Amino acid sequence: MAPKFGTSGLRGLVTELTPELVAAHVTAFAAACPTGGALYVGRDLRPSSARIAGDVAAAGRAAGLRVVDCGEVPTPALALASISAGAAAVMVTGSHIPADRNGLKFYVPNGEISKADEAAILAMPALPDGTEAGPAPVTDADAGDRYVARYVAAFGPDALAARRIGVYSHSAVGRDLLIRALRELGAEVVELGRSETFIPVDTEAVDPDTRAQLRGWAAGLDAIVSTDGDGDRPLVTDAAGEVIPGDVLGQITARVMEAQTVVTPVSSNSGVDAKGFARVIRTRIGSPFVIAGMEGQDRAAGYEANGGFLLGFDSKGLAALMTRDSLLPIIAPLVAAGDAGLAALVAAEPACFTAADRLTEVPVERSQALVARLTKDAAARAELLAALDGAEARVDLTDGLRIGLTDGRVVHIRPSGNAPELRVYAEAKTPDQASALLAAGLRAVKERV
Repeated sequence: MAPKFGTSGLRGLVTELTPELVAAHVTAFAAACPTGGALYVGRDLRPSSARIAGDVAAAGRAAGLRVVDCGEVPTPALALASISAGAAAVMVTGSHIPADRNGLKFYVPNGEISKADEAAILAMPALPDGTEAGPAPVTDADAGDRYVARYVAAFGPDALAARRIGVYSHSAVGRDLLIRALRELGAEVVELGRSETFIPVDTEAVDPDTRAQLRGWAAGLDAIVSTDGDGDRPLVTDAAGEVIPGDVLGQITARVMEAQTVVTPVSSNSGVDAKGFARVIRTRIGSPFVIAGMEGQDRAAGYEANGGFLLGFDSKGLAALMTRDSLLPIIAPLVAAGDAGLAALVAAEPACFTAADRLTEVPVERSQALVARLTKDAAARAELLAALDGAEARVDLTDGLRIGLTDGRVVHIRPSGNAPELRVYAEAKTPDQASALLAAGLRAVKERV
């Protein structure tokens, strides 16, 4: 996969993320976007991340910026640190994709870069020669501590008292901070599945083996929680080890935080429309689109189907944080569930559930060709839907091809924007129906791609 700059920053094979390529993007970012004169740098636990972070720091200093090294921290902890300091930031992470790939996420002083920022970076030539180098880098070893303290102060030391919660640590960069946060909120924590080898965990498309593992661990626990590799997407199960979809976590968290406007991509379930929010805005998939939709809205919260949550206003002791976060959509539903438990909380939500997965190692060109063919050819769509025992009611082209069926189900096909993957989403009135539709959709798409 050739390095690509877009919705999730820069992504590509580690072998192609050369010091020169990294420096070119950091240099363009420093020239095109506000920085506050400083660049905070963080990284995940991939074997390549330390080297790439060093390249980022060197490029930032060469661009005249004061570089602050935050080390191995979750993306939202880095963003919290840089936003609080009025500075820019770069997170070295490939998020949920395999360890042979990596990437950079860029932050301006008020949060994630926008689509306009992306365009400006891509259009920016290199800095002129003679730029005065910035001072020697310094270290901020407390960024993670401040991130944990944010939630303990807001929810209180007894918020999760008498709860026994498992933490699936795997290779998530924020695993120790997550454990500490839960303990400081009063929970008894059991660590599960810690790995020193990088494991790509996709919270939006949890694979069957991981689901079975989570169910096997669940006995005696009130919940199991985790994140993706860089800690900006949550993974939460109920007491039976059943994974709660990220969009359900999002709509619950938005209600807990008393949002009035909710912004979420078209891939999130339609149940949020029945939650009583003053306004629900649908966007293309990707946090920059969610952020753009939140701008100018009253008490706006945003979330994606992967569970990453953006708080756009101050609420319940928490300052706004305009980046995808995992801790808030883990803690808020656990607190809201009370003694009744997460399964009961989810059962009270509107009867609308999503499931998602992907076909891997599918060249982008093949994915795009399939979606284009299905978009243009109604007969081809009808043939596809026949394999799903469905008929077309409507088509939504906001992002990829989203088809509403006459029985209320939805199937959505979309090429990934940052990996050689073809994403398939399903929506139905029960989790089992959504899972069955997803399985059938994956089979049908695989036969055609």
